[in-house]
Amino acid sequence: MLVATWNINGVKARLDTLLAWLEERKPDIVGLQEIKSVDEGFPREPIEALGYHVETSGQKGFNGVALLSRVPPKEVHRGLPGDDSDEQARYIEGIWSVHDRPLRVASLYLPNGNPIGTEKFDYKLRWMERLQAHARRLLEEEQAFALVGDYNVIPMPEDVRRPQVMLGDALFQPESRSAFRRLMALGLTDAIRASSDADDLYTFWDYQDGAWRKNHGFRIDHVLLSPEAADLLHSVAIDVHVRAWEKPSDHVPVVVQLKV
Repeated sequence: MLVATWNINGVKARLDTLLAWLEERKPDIVGLQEIKSVDEGFPREPIEALGYHVETSGQKGFNGVALLSRVPPKEVHRGLPGDDSDEQARYIEGIWSVHDRPLRVASLYLPNGNPIGTEKFDYKLRWMERLQAHARRLLEEEQAFALVGDYNVIPMPEDVRRPQVMLGDALFQPESRSAFRRLMALGLTDAIRASSDADDLYTFWDYQDGAWRKNHGFRIDHVLLSPEAADLLHSVAIDVHVRAWEKPSDHVPVVVQLKV
């Protein structure tokens, strides 16, 4: 089974790219981020024509997450628990039955947090606290789950080509990285790092300053697995070639193969 995550950076602008990748990769479950579309405006028809069920949590112009799957989920939950006043569309979670066992996959778009020293950075850290609390509750159920998405956190210096350039960025602040470590310390597995300790495993290249051509990338798209899901981990791939396609997202898909 292939479970993937991709910050599509505007599903309408990137629809042809998404369809081409779906036909090439044929993933079973995909978490999308930054769909930048309200639910009723999401271009579901061409995606459904490829055999995918579509669930969205959209927002006009920015944010927005979605789950695409070959089999419809048994349950869908929208919104990260912990703050009923939070109206930003950043979290959607589905539960599938796989060989009579539940598999939960959440697509999340963690706040960017820039500029630091503002409410945006405070919101990022509060959101991460809520994610940690939710993950702790999920772990208590001792079931397989994957938290996939754009975390907007660079965990370690080896996860960015030029660490010195990111020192003032919310993605690389000690508070952001510490919150990510606390999340991992609950017992989650970073699927990419479980498969490789290479220094150039990037998932994002900015559109500016020739970042793609110079390979000035960084790793902010993560697949975090519960112990039960980590036991099923077979392989991980970063589909870097997609970044060279016409009208690409600035992110590329991360694809995890589970032995189910």
